[in-house]
Amino acid sequence: MKQHLSLPEARRTALAAQGFARARPERPGTRQLNATVARMGALQIDSVNVYARSHYVPLFSRLGGYDTAELDRLVLRHGAGGRPRSSGSYIEYLGHEATFLPALDWPLWRFRMDDMRARYGAPGGWYAENAATVEWVRSELAARGPLRPAQIESDARRARRGPWWDWDAVKRALEMMWRFGEVAIAGRRGFERRYGLAEQVIPAPVLDAEVPRQDAIRELMRRAARASGVATASDLADYYRIRDRRAVLTAVQDLVDAGELEPVTVDGWSRGRAPSPAWVHRDAAFPRRIRAAAVLTPFDPVVWFRERAERLFDFDYRIEIYTPADRRRYGYYSLPVLVDDRIVGRVDLKADRTTSTLRVQSAWWEAGVAASTAERVAVALREAASWQGLERVSISSWGDATSDLAFVMPDAARHERAVTV
Repeated sequence: MKQHLSLPEARRTALAAQGFARARPERPGTRQLNATVARMGALQIDSVNVYARSHYVPLFSRLGGYDTAELDRLVLRHGAGGRPRSSGSYIEYLGHEATFLPALDWPLWRFRMDDMRARYGAPGGWYAENAATVEWVRSELAARGPLRPAQIESDARRARRGPWWDWDAVKRALEMMWRFGEVAIAGRRGFERRYGLAEQVIPAPVLDAEVPRQDAIRELMRRAARASGVATASDLADYYRIRDRRAVLTAVQDLVDAGELEPVTVDGWSRGRAPSPAWVHRDAAFPRRIRAAAVLTPFDPVVWFRERAERLFDFDYRIEIYTPADRRRYGYYSLPVLVDDRIVGRVDLKADRTTSTLRVQSAWWEAGVAASTAERVAVALREAASWQGLERVSISSWGDATSDLAFVMPDAARHERAVTV
């Protein structure tokens, strides 16, 4: 096992752990989708749908064009008639933020559910003060099985409305019950969740299993290390948002003692003059090169921890969806662009389905990237359009990479900068 990595070696090791060293399959199917989610360890969910919903994109980045309906069947399916899911399906919980996770992992998150209840369910808090609303929602789910919020809302409208039937309170009750593990997501209709009591969604052997807190954190740190390849303690903690640093360091030491992690130093990773402690997973690969060209979602594990993205790629990344349009530097929802083992730029993409056009609203190079890289980025953009069933590409005039991209994509249309979404 290596005891020191150059920064390029660390980048390649991290990307290999995320699946970017593998050749893309010709026809990605269920097996490849499951394997890729397992390798990442979590698939983060986000509602923004300017180009494509975030949970679809990481699999496209790694596998190429695939049928999103197959992923829907995996992560959105649920037991019919309120019956529990099969053990091979997925649940939604706060793994990083809201994420799709294997249903068998429910017991690993009990410590977080308990923490959520201790934090938000204590006497004097909103949950306790709105016990009538909570009990009514609970009784509706118990009597009728998993429901969409709109179904509960329609019942509330027909019933005699009391102060505890305020619609915002019902939604808040459902979300808190989900955080506490009392309810689970039984699937979605479109992007609207269906909530069911946990026993209606999670198989009894899984629901009843108990995993002690430190054992759960150790297992999550093991998975984070495998998915990271090389990582600091902060990287590992952020992967599953474990805030208890002492528990993280204890888990890391346990994994070192078990031979699953090895200490390593990485060029440029330091605290002042001292190197930052880091570890490599025993299964980490050290490829001599990564051959890739892909757009990434802002919620891809490669970049979701901004501190790690800066340390690995010298990539300073912020999402500007909440920034006023005329003050955005890079665009509403810019996507990082990976070429080989570097993040070379960012593109703000919009799927204009009325004209079947992928609109490149802005495109920017990172410092020191050669204009010749445009050929590789053009390939990624054409693949991105094709995957979404879009027939053409249009490139705006906003950004220092737009002219280079337009030059290597002479068939692409041009449009002026859009200052709105």
